[in-house]
This record gives sequence, structure tokens and C-alpha cells, in this order.
Amino acid sequence: MAKVAIVMGSDSDMPVMSKAADFLEEMGIDFEMTIISAHREPDIFFEWAKGAEDRGVKVIIAGAGKAAHLPGMCAALFPMPVIGIPMKTSDLGGVDSLYSIVQMPSGVPVASVAINGGQNAGILAAQILASSDAELLQKLKDYRETMKDSVVKKAQKLDEVGYKKYE
Repeated sequence: MAKVAIVMGSDSDMPVMSKAADFLEEMGIDFEMTIISAHREPDIFFEWAKGAEDRGVKVIIAGAGKAAHLPGMCAALFPMPVIGIPMKTSDLGGVDSLYSIVQMPSGVPVASVAINGGQNAGILAAQILASSDAELLQKLKDYRETMKDSVVKKAQKLDEVGYKKYE
């Protein structure tokens, strides 16, 4: 049963949304992914969003560009956390999408990550799930340790080529 649902309004969002899916897969988290336009097929969208809880979904990750209604509409219909990913747009660089996601009315919150922040959306979804899953929490701690080790190795390479070390 999918614990996370990933939804986007267009296949052009796939390069960003796939980063969320890749992280969830790396953590061993079951997810479903689909393309649904809240504007072009509202009946299908409503059925999908209203049925998410019954499908076992605990978190929805919704990507949106321009008008960015998809995350907000998910939050209006789904009673658990929704994470919005604002897509970079050619018109306003994604700021329009970001504002649409974060300026939700009181009582209908949507969490947001950075513009094109697909991987962070996957990480945030995992963190939400880890609040009640000790095994997943350990995987996230291990992931952070791996990130730290990567930075340490890069700093060591600087030392090896003779750059002055911070003391």
C-alpha cells in the first residue's frame, strides 16, 4: 500500500517530481505517482484526492507551476500532510508557483519546498513518516551521515592539493 502519493499536472514536471520518487525509493517507502490536471479533469482529480486516505496514503507530494492549484486542492480534500513543489516557470521563474502554494487560507495548510525542490519534498515526506517509524528514522539518520561524510571527503581533497585549511 502506497504511503506517499506523488501527483503532477503535466509530464513536463517529471524531471523534478522523479527526484522525490527516487528518494522515497532509496528509503524503501512505497509510493504511487500519477499525472492529473485539476483544471482539465476535475472529476478524476476529486476522486483521486478523496480516495487517497482509503488507499493508505499518509502524505501527498504535489507539484505545480503557474497557477499552482494542485497542492492547495489536494490539501482541501486530503486530511493529512500535503507538500507542494513549486515548479520553475518561464514567466516568473517559479515565484508565482511558490506564492500560490504558501499563501493558502487559514485552516488549509500546504508545506512547501524550494522551487524545483523535488528531492527535498521526498526527504520531508520521509521525515513525516519517520515520526512514527523507528526503522525509517534510522535510515534518515544514516542518509545524513552519508551526506556529512561526502562533505568531509571533499574538504580532504582540498587539503591534498595544498589549499589553506581553515583552523
